[in-house]
Amino acid sequence: MDMIGYFLVAILFLYIFFKIFTWPLKIAAKILVNGFIGLVLLILSNFLGSFFGISIGINLVTILIAGFCGIPGVVLLLFVKLIL
Repeated sequence: MDMIGYFLVAILFLYIFFKIFTWPLKIAAKILVNGFIGLVLLILSNFLGSFFGISIGINLVTILIAGFCGIPGVVLLLFVKLIL
């Protein structure tokens, strides 16, 4: 009977362990996917903006802004570029 109790406690600890360590991996994966989408949006906006003489520098900060905010982030970057 004690063996079943130990087994259930071990399964509970394994569940909690994997739950704790998969949560940061999900967040990191989401940040990477959003960063890639932001990069694609920046490249597309630079391609379309080349017809109007507008370009945004592609670096880690602009990719993360575009990745976190999506289309509004790219519009914000374009707006800041036009003002500065």
